[in-house]
Amino acid sequence: MSPSWLRELLLGARMALAGGRSGLARAALTAVGVGLGVAMLLTAVSIPHMMQARGDRGASRADQNYGMQVERTDRSTLVGTAETEYRDTPVRGRLVQPEGSRPVVPPGLTALPRPGEMIVSPALARLLVTPEGALLRERLHYPVTGFIADEGLQGPGELAFYLGTDKLTADTPGVGRRNGFGDVNTSEGLDPVLLLLVVIIFVVLLLPVAMFVASAIRFGGDSRDRRLAGVRLVGADTGMARRIAAGEAMLSALLGLAAGAVMFLAGRSFVGSVELLGISVFPSDVQPDPVLGALIVFAVPAAAVVVTVLSLRRVMIEPLGVVRRGGDTRRRLWWRLLMPVLGVLLLLPLVGSVSKEGEGFSEWQVIGGVCFILLGVATLLPWLVQSVVRRIHGGPVAWQLAVRRLQLDGSMSARAVTGVAVAVAGAIGLQMMFAAVEANYQRFSGQDATRAQISAAVRMPNGWSDAAGFTARLAATPGVTSVLPRSIVSLNLPVLPSGEQPSTPLTIGDCAALRKLAEIGDCADGATYLVQNPDVPVPAPGSTVTLNEDGEQGSWTVPAGARPVRGLNDPMNGDTVGVLATPAALSAALRDRPLLLQALITVDPAAADMADRVTNTRWELDPLGTTWELRSTIVDNKFAQVRRGLFVGAAATLLLIGASLLVVVLEQLRDRRRLLAVLVAFGTRRRTMSWAILWQTAVPVVLGLVLACAAGVGLGAVLLRIIDAPVAIDWAGIGVVSALAGAVILLVTALSLPVLWRLMRAEGLRTE
Repeated sequence: MSPSWLRELLLGARMALAGGRSGLARAALTAVGVGLGVAMLLTAVSIPHMMQARGDRGASRADQNYGMQVERTDRSTLVGTAETEYRDTPVRGRLVQPEGSRPVVPPGLTALPRPGEMIVSPALARLLVTPEGALLRERLHYPVTGFIADEGLQGPGELAFYLGTDKLTADTPGVGRRNGFGDVNTSEGLDPVLLLLVVIIFVVLLLPVAMFVASAIRFGGDSRDRRLAGVRLVGADTGMARRIAAGEAMLSALLGLAAGAVMFLAGRSFVGSVELLGISVFPSDVQPDPVLGALIVFAVPAAAVVVTVLSLRRVMIEPLGVVRRGGDTRRRLWWRLLMPVLGVLLLLPLVGSVSKEGEGFSEWQVIGGVCFILLGVATLLPWLVQSVVRRIHGGPVAWQLAVRRLQLDGSMSARAVTGVAVAVAGAIGLQMMFAAVEANYQRFSGQDATRAQISAAVRMPNGWSDAAGFTARLAATPGVTSVLPRSIVSLNLPVLPSGEQPSTPLTIGDCAALRKLAEIGDCADGATYLVQNPDVPVPAPGSTVTLNEDGEQGSWTVPAGARPVRGLNDPMNGDTVGVLATPAALSAALRDRPLLLQALITVDPAAADMADRVTNTRWELDPLGTTWELRSTIVDNKFAQVRRGLFVGAAATLLLIGASLLVVVLEQLRDRRRLLAVLVAFGTRRRTMSWAILWQTAVPVVLGLVLACAAGVGLGAVLLRIIDAPVAIDWAGIGVVSALAGAVILLVTALSLPVLWRLMRAEGLRTE
C-alpha cells in the first residue's frame, strides 16, 4: 500500500467522525449496529467452548460404577443416587457416606457433609428460601452447611445437593463405592440426521446476523456520498473518493468491533444470572473459539470495505453533487436466480444419503447449499420490491408518499427487512425438517396415563410386611385417590433340552392390583394366575421355578391351582404377561425378603403439584427410590437438546433482529430529518407521515415474507429429500412464523414513531 493510499484511508477515517453532532450520531449508530452483530457472532463461536466446559464438569463429578467392583479403602466413599425433580426441573441429588478416615470428595466440595446435613448449589439454596420452593423444602428439610463450588456444577442455575448419611451399604441397589470421582468426557456424537439439523440451525441463525452487520456498515450512505462530492470539488478523483469511503467504512467497522467486544464482555458478566430452557453457563465458559474469533476480527473490516466499494457502483459522485443510478434502471434477475439454483445443485447430490444409522456427510457442502438458497432471498428481495412498486399508482397521500420513496430508492427499505426474510425462510425449512424427523425420535412408552398418573418405587427391606404402611402413607397424600402396590421380579423357568433357560416376570400384588392387569374373576389372598400369551412362556402348575431379584435367588413351587387368565393392558408396561400372584401364594421366606415395591397412583385432576407431593411422601421412606409421571411418549434426549438449542438461538436471533431493525429505522429517519421537517412545514399532517412510514415498511415486509415462504418451502423440500422423508408442508406453522416476523416489524415501527414525531419539528430545518 502506497503512502498516498494510506493518507486517503486515514482521511476517510477522520471524515467518519466529522460533521459535529450529526457525524458523531452517525458513527455511534453504525458502531451500535455493527456491534450488535459482532456480539452475536462472538457468542455463537463461544458455544462449542460452553458445551465442552459443561461436559467436562459433568464428567469430573461422575460417580456411577456401571458394574465395576471397587475395593473398600481408607479413602472410599459410598454414593447413592437420589435424583429427583421439582415442577419438571431436574434436581441432582447424591447421598454420601465415608468408609474411611480420608474419604474422597466430589468436585466442588471440601469435605463430605455429616449425616443429616446437606451441601447445596447456590441456585437450590435460593429456591429453598422462597415461597416457590415450599414443596421442595418439605422434601429437603435438612440443615444446609455449605455450598457447592462452580467446579462441581454444570451451570450456575443447576439444582444439586449432597446429603450426608450413615445408612448406606455397598450392596444396596443404587449405591456405588468410589475411590475417586470423575471420568473421561465420552459423550457420544450426534447421528447424521441430528448433525444435519445442527449445521442448518447454525446457518439459519447466523446468516441473518452477518447480513445485518453488512447492512449496518452502510448506515449514513447518503450523507457520506455528499461528503465525497465535496472532496471531489477540491480535486479528488473517483479512485481517491472510493479509497476515502473505504477508510471511512473501515473506521466504522473497527468502532463496531470495539462496541461488539464491549457488548460481548458486558453480556458475559451477566450470563450467569440468565437461564434459557434449563441451560445456564458460567461467565468463564463464554470464550470465543480463537480461530473463529480472529476470523470475525479480520472479516468485519474487510466486509466493510467490500460492501462500501460495491455500493458505490450505482452512485456517480461528481464535484457538484451525487447522482444515484436507480429509479427506472431495471435490476438484473438472472444472477439473482443463480444463487438459489447453485444452492439446490450443491444439495442435490446428498438426496437420500442421510439417515440415523447412515454414514456422515460433507458439512461444508450443506453449509454452502443452504447459504446460497438463503442468500437468494436476500438478492431477490430488492428486485421483487422494485418490480412490484414500479407498477403501483394512485391511492391516498400517505400511500403515495411511501410508494414514491420505494420507487426512488427501494433497496434501502429492502435491506432493512432482508435479515427478517432470510430468518423466516430458514425457520420454515427447519420447521418442515423437524416435523418430519420428530416421529423418529419419539417412541410410545406403552404407559396409560388414563388409568394411573404417577408411579412410585421404593425398596422394602422387610418385603410385603412393609407394603401396607407405605401404601397407607401414599393414600393419605392430599390429592391421591387410589394406590395399587405391586412388585415385579424375574422367574427362571426350568432349563430346556437345548440348554436355554427361559424366564418370565412374576407380578405380586393384592387382588385390587391384579384386577387391573388381567381378567382374574374371583380372587382371594393366596391365588395365582398364569397369563396366556404365545410370546411369553409361563410355568406349569406344580412346577418349581427360581425367583431372581437383585442377584438373590429362591425356589418357589407354582401352586397347583394356578389358573390361566387373559391379560389386560398394564398402565406401566403395555400388555400384561407372565405370572400373577397374591402375597400369600409365596412362602414367608420369599414374601418377607427385600424387594422393590412399585405403586401405581391415580390422583385428582384438579390437584396441583401432585408429582411433587407424592415424591415428598416417597422420599421420607426411601430417598433412593424413584417417582415419575406416566407419559404415552418419550422423546429422545439428544433430539430434545437440539430442539431446545434451536429455541434458545431463535430467541436470541429474534431479539437481535428486533434491535437491529430499530437501529436501521432510526438511522433512516435521522438521515431524512430535513426532508420530514420540510414536508411538515408545507402542511403535511403528522398522521399522514406516520402512515407513510408504516406503509413504506409494510410493503417490503409483505413481499419479503411471501418470498421467504416460497424459499423456505423449497429449502424444506430439498432437506426432506436429503433425509429421504416425504415432503409435507405445515401451513399452520408457516403462518405462525410469518405472523411472528410481522409482529416484530410492527413493534419496531411503533417504537420508532416517537422519534419520527420529534424529527418533524421545525428544528429539523436548521443546518449546522
